[in-house]
Amino acid sequence: MLTYMTMRLAFVNKRWHIFEMATKAPEKQSKSDRTRAEILAAAQGLFAERGYDGTTIRDIAARAEIDPAMVIRYFGNKDELFARAASIRLDLPDLRSIEPSRIGEALALRFIDLWEGPGSGKEMAILLRSAASNDFAAKKVREVFATQVGKAIAAIGPQDTASQRAGLVASQLLGLALCRYILKLPPVVSLSHDDIVREVGATLQRYITGTP
Repeated sequence: MLTYMTMRLAFVNKRWHIFEMATKAPEKQSKSDRTRAEILAAAQGLFAERGYDGTTIRDIAARAEIDPAMVIRYFGNKDELFARAASIRLDLPDLRSIEPSRIGEALALRFIDLWEGPGSGKEMAILLRSAASNDFAAKKVREVFATQVGKAIAAIGPQDTASQRAGLVASQLLGLALCRYILKLPPVVSLSHDDIVREVGATLQRYITGTP
């Protein structure tokens, strides 16, 4: 009888332990997700404001109101955190589906939405502020434009000039972004969306297709 009761008690305890784990797991995971999100949000804000070199793990931890060791625990190091904070998807339109004479305008419109649409601009600001002085950030910029802009441009026009055309497009878009959103040069900041679509769009059109 004692053996049966002992076995029964052990069975009940095991079932209770399983129940406790099942009920606590979601709460623990939720807390972990919140902590990760808070660290990432703090990092995005600081990288955008100060650039890569001007931001430390301690700064990020202080803004997230956690111990610096937690930042390392979740993201390993500053490079990894920066890579996550600056994960860029340009979501460029499929240029093959656009009227050839309006490709430049379409890219200019996408540029405006990327920087000025809801919840946009921060990641690109991180990269642009940091790339001039940090090799890791510069590499990220090159990767974004090689894999996304380069791929979009290569889909149309001669393949032997695709790399050059993509480079010219990147120079135009990055230069505009630097002047308008980072340096905030008054004449560039004052450009309306129509101005950008008309003037920048025409330049992009010429770079991409070789036609005005």
